Amino acid sequence: MTTKINVPAHIREYLIGKFCNFEDTAVRFPDSLDIYHVIYDLLEKRPADHQVDKGNLTLYLPARSIGKNPETYNYLGMRSQMIINRKLELLMWAELHDTVDEQKHRYGVNFIVGIHAFMSKYGISSLTEDAFLKNYYRWRTKVRPKEEKRQYTRKS
Repeated sequence: MTTKINVPAHIREYLIGKFCNFEDTAVRFPDSLDIYHVIYDLLEKRPADHQVDKGNLTLYLPARSIGKNPETYNYLGMRSQMIINRKLELLMWAELHDTVDEQKHRYGVNFIVGIHAFMSKYGISSLTEDAFLKNYYRWRTKVRPKEEKRQYTRKS
């Protein structure tokens, strides 16, 4: 059983590159990932007035041996899609940050080269390398802030 949701283009490219071997098919998450259980928890009965799923990403619904039957519980509302989008974005950014950190500190690779390798590995083309680099720098500043910022003096 499948359903469709809307996700940003870079998340879609990442998921297709990571889970579908670059083929435009439905994404099947392994049950060892947290996102599998998040989707399962958010499934609900389809309202009578929502018969057609619209979106740019097709997902296989989690099918557990006990619990919600995907033939009945096969609808993800707007709130559920927003939660899934946040989790998917977090999944991608966490992998990027981990990859770039490992490349830099273990192998001495420049940040931009590590980001380019990540983008090539998953076929991401909808965002630029600079966007990934800026996100990495923002994350690094939050996680590992410098002890003190230098003072700015105004010349008059």
